[in-house]
Amino acid sequence: MQEARFIFENTKINIDSGAVTWEAPSNIALVKYWGKKEHQIPANPSISFTLTNCKTTTTLHYELLSSPSEKFQFEVFLDGEQKEEFKPKIAAFFDRIVQYVPFIKHFKYSIYTHNSFPHSSGIASSASGMSALALCIMSIEKKLNPELSEIEVIQKASFLARLGSGSACRSLEGDLVCWGTHKEIPSASNLYGVKFPYKVHEKFKNYQDTILLVDKGEKQVSSTVGHNLMHNHPFAENRFAQAHDNLSKLITVFETGDLLSFIEIVESEALTLHAMMMTSLPYFVLMKPNTLQIINEIWSFRKASGLHLCFTLDAGANVHLLYPESEKEPVLEFINNKLVGYCQNGHYICDTVGFGAKQL
Repeated sequence: MQEARFIFENTKINIDSGAVTWEAPSNIALVKYWGKKEHQIPANPSISFTLTNCKTTTTLHYELLSSPSEKFQFEVFLDGEQKEEFKPKIAAFFDRIVQYVPFIKHFKYSIYTHNSFPHSSGIASSASGMSALALCIMSIEKKLNPELSEIEVIQKASFLARLGSGSACRSLEGDLVCWGTHKEIPSASNLYGVKFPYKVHEKFKNYQDTILLVDKGEKQVSSTVGHNLMHNHPFAENRFAQAHDNLSKLITVFETGDLLSFIEIVESEALTLHAMMMTSLPYFVLMKPNTLQIINEIWSFRKASGLHLCFTLDAGANVHLLYPESEKEPVLEFINNKLVGYCQNGHYICDTVGFGAKQL
């Protein structure tokens, strides 16, 4: 099994205590991952832009126990406030990864985390959060095994992060990251994210993502529930085939700088994701009325201006506006004149494509 190479086999624990801090960004999928098999294996390949400003900063304090604990010992704090409700998800994550990092039983932890964006607002806080935590754990492994290369650290962190949140494996590097096997990307894997290996046209450098916060509340349906609805979905196989086809098309789009085809693929992917939710059993409508208003405003603006603004959506109501850096000024003017009124409390976040996580 490929997974076996990620098992840490050094039984010697030669560190006592310490702290490590990592900052990891969120990401926005262009070809969507929707549907998964056992052990967080994706049902189809995906590709995402890594973001810059939407990020999680996590500090992991660790202290050696007198003997390994059968139960994971940790506390979690968000913005300095203890969060008992976060513990089950992190305990489940530790449970999934312990066979690969058995040393985690030897320590007790205090996890301090901060998001630069509203938690549970559809900006993939689980992706940035789990990737930051996985990197902190890999920093401990690096101390235990200094011979690990930086490439090995990142790849295993992506592998571990996937077991906490599938899309988290795409948050470690940038600016474009693929996850899931694909016939035209030999390096792509179901087990971890890889940097997009082909030429990317200058038009996509510093690409902009402005996130309109239509609804900053908790998600209507969890990602896990949403993914599971793809089991026995009447349109699942066609959807998975479509994702493979769209990723093939994007390889050419990124090479040639064909923004019109980029817009067509990205918007179709967003709407297909929501169509899958609307045609599952049980079914969900995750867009809000303002989401639809924004989409129609974008289409009108694009037709009138000839600019290359498009939208994508995650499994929620918020809208990601994607556009080239060269068109930033008129697009921001359009957002402030036409779209800000559709945002909850007028809130939106300006972000740009970034290059992954960093240790602080």
